[in-house]
Amino acid sequence: MAEDREVDLLIAGAGPAGMAAALVAALEGLNVLLCEKSGQVGGTGSTSAGTLWIPGNRQSRAAGFDDSAADADRYLDALIGRDTNRALRDAYLTTGPDAIDYFSSRTELKFLPCGPHPDYRSNMPGAAFAGRAIVPQPFDGRLLGDAFARVRPPIPEFMVLGGMMVGKADIPPLLNRYRSLSDFSYAAKLFIRYLTDRLRYRRGTRLMMGNALVGRLFYSLRQRDVPILFDARLAGLTGDRNGISGARISVGGREITVRARKGVVLATGGYGRNKRWRNAFMPQPVPVHSMSHAGNTGDGLTLGESLGAAVAPEHCTSGLWTPVSVTRRSDGSEGLFPHLAMDRAKPGLIAVNAAGRRFVNEACSYHDFVLAMFESHKTEPAIPAFLICDAPFLRRYGLGAVYPGHRNIASFKRSGYLTSAATLDDLAAKLCIDADGLRATVKRHNGFAITGIDTDFGKGETDLNRFNGDAACKPNPCIGTLAAPPFYAVTVWPADIAVSSGLATDADARVLAGDGRPIPGLYACGNDMASVMGGSYPGPGTTLGPALVFAYRAAMHARDAA
Repeated sequence: MAEDREVDLLIAGAGPAGMAAALVAALEGLNVLLCEKSGQVGGTGSTSAGTLWIPGNRQSRAAGFDDSAADADRYLDALIGRDTNRALRDAYLTTGPDAIDYFSSRTELKFLPCGPHPDYRSNMPGAAFAGRAIVPQPFDGRLLGDAFARVRPPIPEFMVLGGMMVGKADIPPLLNRYRSLSDFSYAAKLFIRYLTDRLRYRRGTRLMMGNALVGRLFYSLRQRDVPILFDARLAGLTGDRNGISGARISVGGREITVRARKGVVLATGGYGRNKRWRNAFMPQPVPVHSMSHAGNTGDGLTLGESLGAAVAPEHCTSGLWTPVSVTRRSDGSEGLFPHLAMDRAKPGLIAVNAAGRRFVNEACSYHDFVLAMFESHKTEPAIPAFLICDAPFLRRYGLGAVYPGHRNIASFKRSGYLTSAATLDDLAAKLCIDADGLRATVKRHNGFAITGIDTDFGKGETDLNRFNGDAACKPNPCIGTLAAPPFYAVTVWPADIAVSSGLATDADARVLAGDGRPIPGLYACGNDMASVMGGSYPGPGTTLGPALVFAYRAAMHARDAA
């Protein structure tokens, strides 16, 4: 696009939030333009698990999992306080199921109930074991034709054979493909589909998780001929505190002006890659790693700041966190493997700091694990920390990027990803941690494996712990011994999946000025919007749930704006 133009609604950012806002606005009859800074859609959402936390959703209820917004509200009261973001929370809990039904009935964005998927603080009042998490249905990327290349792929660490996505349900038959005819048949079908895909595409087209969410949104937009301007950066807003009338867009080596009659929606992905904002909002020492998209450089916050917009929440660690290990990819570049749920809760793994001591319930949520790293680091170095296991654990459960039953761990040792030693003392020496502390920690933890009771951190006592553990391990599904050498370790660091701090908004996602009044014509959603959760992480889908719900509310409000 080489000329200035006029539309009803301009959206900046083609991640899940921006695409959702554009899709709803188009369905409601608005003339929409979606601008994306990069050459692909999806942003950080394309590399996520794709889960949405939507209390009271009808998909789960139809599957027999009862839940209510009232119970979720009680849970959030216990987690973040009764009055935190009250108006936004009410809007989110009230609108969530309706927004999901809107997408399901009018677009190709279809959802499945997760069933059992516990809230992350499952010992709190109102927490749910099942019913709140939903995921997008898998999507056939071939429906996009050549435009499939516009969908940002998952991180390589989450694909097999260099480009095949697998979901949680695929893992057992793939690992056990030689143990039964049914598992072999299942695995063979996946491999054949993938090999067929590679005859035409650079990766597999069977999209799962966040890639399915992004693919379905992109396909829905294309079905409705919603224009997407790629490699187009929002250079500035036109207007001021009293009203926004459009924006300047840098595209194709020049700057154009787009007038937006109904307003501008900021959905640029937050500030995960912006050093200034990271230093301002994140804990010290500021984490050096981020799972966010490289283009998430705080464009939305910077533009809002120039208008005097408020930034919130005021008191939180800003990030939504996960521990990550640093991988070495085949092309020599570094990657990050997020330790979400596959290893930390399994019996026979401990996490220790530089003193060789445990500092956390290893089976807690990834967010809470990193918060414990920050807390421990105040008194004993825990950045980085170390996940430690023995040989039987590695074979059975894997460790980070080393998958269960992996037959070539030598490559992981050569790259430095995996540290191994015949004794705990030797392992401690290689990790530069206290050997006496590590030996004492392992001895004490092995005692917990006998009693089934972790008297230090309560590992295995919550629904979340047990859900991610191994039910076959008795008496505690999350506690086992570390006794059979060689011993292994992976180094983990804190990394943000998303950010909590963002532009303060009202319940319709309108950006608020410092005096608390909305800036007419300016909306924010996704990670550009301050988290409705106030910096906490209640359950799976804490980021994507609000992203879609408030994108829906923003578009609906813009539809009715004068």
